[in-house]
Parts: sequence; structure tokens; C-alpha cells
Amino acid sequence: MTSSPVDVSETPTPDQRPRSLWRNRDFVLLWSGQFISTAGTQVTSLALPLLILAITNSPAQAGIVAACSSLPRFLFALPAGALVDRWDRKRVMIVCDSVQVIAMGSIPIALALGHLSMIQLYLVAFSQGTCFVFFWLARLAALPRVVAREQLPAAVAQNEVAESTVTLLSPPLGGVIFSLGHALPFLGDAISYAVSVISLCFIRVPFQAERKPKTEAAPRHLFAEMLVGMRWLWRSPLIRFMSFVYAGFALAGGYELGVIVLATARGATPLVIGLIFAAGGVGGLVGALIAPRIQRSYRFGQIIPALQWGYPLANVLFVLAPNPFLMALVEAGSMAVDQIYDIVWPSYRMALIPDELQGRVTSAYRMIFSSVGPLGAALSGILIQRLGAAPELLLAAGFLVVVSVVVMLNPHVRHAPPIEKL
Repeated sequence: MTSSPVDVSETPTPDQRPRSLWRNRDFVLLWSGQFISTAGTQVTSLALPLLILAITNSPAQAGIVAACSSLPRFLFALPAGALVDRWDRKRVMIVCDSVQVIAMGSIPIALALGHLSMIQLYLVAFSQGTCFVFFWLARLAALPRVVAREQLPAAVAQNEVAESTVTLLSPPLGGVIFSLGHALPFLGDAISYAVSVISLCFIRVPFQAERKPKTEAAPRHLFAEMLVGMRWLWRSPLIRFMSFVYAGFALAGGYELGVIVLATARGATPLVIGLIFAAGGVGGLVGALIAPRIQRSYRFGQIIPALQWGYPLANVLFVLAPNPFLMALVEAGSMAVDQIYDIVWPSYRMALIPDELQGRVTSAYRMIFSSVGPLGAALSGILIQRLGAAPELLLAAGFLVVVSVVVMLNPHVRHAPPIEKL
């Protein structure tokens, strides 16, 4: 890989001598708040398509709602990146989660009044996607300020451990809660966002490096700041390439809807479907725990191409699995691969990007693959309704095979240096 256009060695770290992550008060607050919030989100990620299918019996409608959620990730990615580099990142995160409290809380209120409509669900999904863009970029840009650079892989791994744990617990819990009352999962999600807001308020470390005072800084134009991030990304061949790899993932569509419809056709109840995704939590937890060791033992160029083949293989195995038990085993293996991928690549990417550009470069990176996200989500729902879940998963698998071959042959992936040498 060619050298980065900016010397990332100048990126400041929050501590001169890194402490243990679990003795870092601010990291623990950030981690615990996100653990609870992610648990609520995982519950509603299962409950929302189940609610739509119960109301409309239409996978296409579920795909459209998913598209509404992913559309802001394309529309607002670039300006959000520039703004989270300009604004107070902690305040951005607090505002986003506060909006999520209102959006999620509106669903149980509408259900109680008997006035829930698809228009409201479209708006909630769009609001959720918009808040996710700003919150995710701000949190990602803030993490190198909360922990030292050499602790980034461990910090990302702990975040993935938390996500895997809630993936293990939340889907079956979501299935049970949804069976008890359709409004309850969304009420719980609203409460989880409120807990996240409280945890953020107690974090003391600033979420960005000290900037020039406004009186000394040159006038800033949003479009010019966005272009800085885009230029930096385009001059970093590895990040540029990986953004198109993720675009391939997005175009292939989320497999979750296909698995839900396939399992339902095989007689699975909401609780059983929740248990299938809970098995993914077990696999993800294993993947998150072993990822740092894998990252230390193998080169980036060895890990990523090998993991890439796990995605098309999982789609094929879902189709071949004759019962929910075997589907759960496939989900466990798939999520183990996914969690290792989501530790190795994001921690490597964050180490490449300087602090003052974290938001802008990450948003430019995300904008590229988010541009096809709404198309992938809507197309997935339409294909499932027209062809069935199994053919749609196989079509996606064929496309992902092509992506895997391209990744395997890319020289910037194969020759990427170790993270400690960046």
C-alpha cells in the first residue's frame, strides 16, 4: 500500500501511558452506554420486520422500511462527517440518542391509540437512519480520543464483544417480548437510548483534539471541508478500495430479511427466529474474543481475503439448511466471521486516519457504500416477494463470490503493513 497522504503519527492520544481499558473510566462509560443501547436496537431489529409482516404480510414493505433507514446514510454521510469534525462530538451523540428516544417511543404510543401507519414507520426508519449516521461517525471519530492508538484493536474488540453478547441475548428476548405485546420491544428500545444519553453526560474526556480558536481559524466552508475528506480518501488506495468492497456488501442486501422469511416458511415461530439470531451472538462473541489474537498472528492481507469467502458460503448454507437448528449453526459461523472482519478492518482504518479528519474521511468512505444501501435493501425485499427467500439468498451469494475474488487479487490488501507500522 502506498503511504498515507497525512502523517498519522501526529495524531494525539488521550494518555501518555495507556491504562487498562477497564480502568479507563470514560471508555467504560462509553462502552456500557452503548452496550445497553445496542441491546435495545437488536430487539427492535427483529421486532420491526415482524411488526411489518404482521400488519401488511408484505416482505416488500419490510424492504422499503429498511431502505428508508439506509437512505440517510447516503444522503447525509458527507455533510455529517464534516460537521462531526467541526461540532462537539459528544453533544452530537447526545442529541441523536435523544431524538431516537422520541422516534422509538412514538411506535408504542401509536399502537396503543390504534393509529400506527406505514407512513409513520417510514418516518421512524428515516429518523433512525439519520441519527445513526451522525452518532456512528461521532463515536468512531471519538474512540481514538478515549483510548490510545495501540489500544484501538482491543477497544474495537470489546465493542464487538458487547455487540455479540447482545446479539446472543436480544433476539430470543425480542421474540418473547414481541409475542407478549407488539409495542413492548420499541418501548424498551426508547428506554435504552435514554440510558445511553445519561452515560454520555458523565464522560469527561473531550471527544476531539483541541481546535484553533474561531478568531484564529480561517473561515470554514462545509463543502470545502467535505472535499478535504474525499480527497484524503481517494489518495489512500486501501481505504478507497475497501469502501467499494462494502458497497458490494450493501448491494447484495441484508440477509436478515431472507433468513426471517425462510425460517417462517419452515414453520419457525418468532421465538425460534430469535434463537437463530441468538446463535449468531454466540458465534460473534467467539469471533470478537479471538480476533485480536488473529490480528497479531496474521497479516491484514491474509485475514481479509480469507474472511471474505465466509459471506457467500453462509448464504448458500442458509438455503441448504433444512431446519432452524442448522440455520442457527450457520448463523453462528457467519457472525464469527463477521465480527473478526469488523474488528480487523475498522481498527486498521482508524489507525490510518488522523484525528482532525476522522469524521470527514470516514463519512466519505461510508458515503460510497451507503449510496447503494437503499437499492440493496429494497431490491432484496422485492426479490424475496417475487422469487422467494432461497433464490434471493443464492443470487446474493453469486454476487459476493465475485467480490471475494476481487478482494483476493487486490495488491493494496495483500501488501498492507502491520497496524503497528502505520
